Amino acid sequence: MTNFGYTLMTEQSGPKELVRHAVSAEERGFDFEVCSDHFSPWLTSQGHAPNAWAVLGAVAHATERVDLYTYVTCPTMRYHPAIVAQQAATVQILSDGRFTLGLGSGENLNEHVVGRGWPTVERRQDMLREAIKIIRELLGGQLVNWRGEYFQVDSARLWDTPDVPVAIGVAMSGAKGVEKFAKLAEHLIAVEPDGELVREWHAARQAANLAGGGRAVGQIPVSWDPDRDAAVKRAHDQFRWFGGGWKVNADLPTPAGFAGATQFVRPEDVADAIPCGPDLDAIVDAVRPYWEAGFTDIALVQIGGETQDRFLSEAARPLLEALRDASG
Repeated sequence: MTNFGYTLMTEQSGPKELVRHAVSAEERGFDFEVCSDHFSPWLTSQGHAPNAWAVLGAVAHATERVDLYTYVTCPTMRYHPAIVAQQAATVQILSDGRFTLGLGSGENLNEHVVGRGWPTVERRQDMLREAIKIIRELLGGQLVNWRGEYFQVDSARLWDTPDVPVAIGVAMSGAKGVEKFAKLAEHLIAVEPDGELVREWHAARQAANLAGGGRAVGQIPVSWDPDRDAAVKRAHDQFRWFGGGWKVNADLPTPAGFAGATQFVRPEDVADAIPCGPDLDAIVDAVRPYWEAGFTDIALVQIGGETQDRFLSEAARPLLEALRDASG
C-alpha cells in the first residue's frame, strides 16, 4: 500500500499557517507530513523560512495520527549533530512515536549562513556519515564522548529519550549514496522516481543482512488551481528553481542566485515538468512513476502558501481518493 503525504513547506508559509495546514491535512486524510528545514526560501517570491523544529514541535502537539518527517535536515553545519539528536528525541516524545528523522548533506543556500564555507559533496557526505553515528549514540541515552574527523562531543547525554526509537531516513541520489548510507539509515529519501536507486537500496540492505528494506520516501510538486493559467503563473514564479536538479540546487548560495540561474526558464517549461491546474488525473499521472519505481511514501508539495487552504478544502480528499484507487 502506498502512503500519500502533505508537505509543510516552510519556504512558502509562516509558522502559524503551517501548523493550521498540518491539522487540516490530517483531517483530509493524508497519511504523513514532511517538513522542510530551510534558513532561506529558494526564491524571494516564496517569502518565508520559519524554524522547522519549532514548527514540528507545534505540529506534533496539534496532530494525532499523521507520521512526521524532517525533509530534510542537514546535521553537519548549521546544526551540530548533538543538537539534532536532542531535537529529534524531543519531537519523537511530543508526537508519541510518529517522527522520522530525515537527514541530508545540505544545500549551500541554508548552511553557508554560519560562515563555515561550503565543502565538496564528498566531504559533505563523509560529514553526514559521522553525524549519523553520533546521533545514533546519543539517541541510545548513554553518555557520549566523541572525537572524530569532523566533530567533537564532550560528555553529552540526552536526558529525555523516547520510548519509540527514532528511525532515520537519508536523502540520496545515486549508487555512491546507497553505498555510504544503506547501513546507517532505515529509510531512503529521494526526489526523483528512480527505480534503480530503490532497487540498489534494497539490495544493499539485504547484502548487509539488515532487517527489512525500510521505506522509500519521495516528493513531487503540484500546482492545483481551478484556473490553469493562474496555476502555471504561480508555479513559474515560485518553483522554477526545481528544474535545476540537486547538483545545481545544492551549490547556489542565495535566492538571488536562484533567480539568476532560472531567469530564462519559461512558464511553459515549468508546466511541462509540474502538473498545473484543476485536472486531478494529470496529478495522478505525474505521481504514478513514483509508486511504479517502488516508492512506498509520496509527499505532495502544493505550490503557493496562499493556495493551501483552498487546496486542502476542495482538492485534497478527491485527489487522495484518486491516488489510492490508481496505486492499488
